[in-house]
Amino acid sequence: MECNPVQVGGYTNHVHILCLLSRKVAQMDLLEELKKQSSKWIKTQGSAYSNFYWQDGYGIFSVNPTQVNVVAEYIRNQEDHHKTVSFQDELRAFLKKYKVDYDERYIWI
Repeated sequence: MECNPVQVGGYTNHVHILCLLSRKVAQMDLLEELKKQSSKWIKTQGSAYSNFYWQDGYGIFSVNPTQVNVVAEYIRNQEDHHKTVSFQDELRAFLKKYKVDYDERYIWI
């Protein structure tokens, strides 16, 4: 989809994908295709994954080009990072820091 990955990683309950977004692809279309193809793939990895599904939503954030290396390093260190702060607490703090309005009822579904 011409959205070249820079860094991909995550932890037990979430995934981060840092990529260059093509001008030809809508964000929603990229996430829909990523979820569809990765769901198909994971289900080929054994019966333990036969009921795998992604949550309905997603979050997309732009990254200042001068911070790409910082974000890539953050993604590489997810396991260590989440020993001190949960994903949920981190996301809440991030949204608050950048003054993003949200409703808890719709984030964790």
